[in-house]
Amino acid sequence: MTGAAWKAGLKPGLDALGVKLPEGGEARLLRFVELLLKWNEAFNLTAVRDPEEMLTKHVLDSLSILPFVTATPVQDVGSGAGLPGIPLAVARPDLAFTLLDSNGKKTRFMTQAVAELGLRNVDVVQARVEAYRSPTSFALVLSRAFASLKEFITLAGGNCAPGGRLLAMKGAPPAEELKDIPAGYRVVAVHPLRVPGLAAERCLVEIVKEAG
Repeated sequence: MTGAAWKAGLKPGLDALGVKLPEGGEARLLRFVELLLKWNEAFNLTAVRDPEEMLTKHVLDSLSILPFVTATPVQDVGSGAGLPGIPLAVARPDLAFTLLDSNGKKTRFMTQAVAELGLRNVDVVQARVEAYRSPTSFALVLSRAFASLKEFITLAGGNCAPGGRLLAMKGAPPAEELKDIPAGYRVVAVHPLRVPGLAAERCLVEIVKEAG
């Protein structure tokens, strides 16, 4: 899609998701896509090159889990280009987000995007998830196309507070992975996700870290 015509797709997508953004939220999300387009030319942050596809496959896909992001602080593991963390942080300025990735180019992009978007509720950290230990535990730990459920829990579970939740964004429900959940963790539900404009199957695996 040429020019700025792609921007018209954001509002209908948000409406279809039932997402109400705070003042200035739509402008921030559109600016985020513009930054992603610009940086992608040099740093290859994502295989998606078209801004309309970025809106659907990155922004709206990230916001599809918004109803489940209800506690703070939040850690986004393997955030890459800031997904799903940055769109979620735009939508929920009342929650604190830590975006974690080991790739320096991606963390530089996230740092720049957070600064340009004026997101005061986001910290960007360059570190491997297995090596990172926060002084405080996270109520929510998120991942998007990061690893198997077992690996996600093994690597990131230590950062989750007892009684907290791990949310793993997946394509089709991962039936085999659901059979291999480490002790001390329990799958609460596998929620189907419907992303406007995206035909591919999506789901969210909600896992609780058992207390005690």
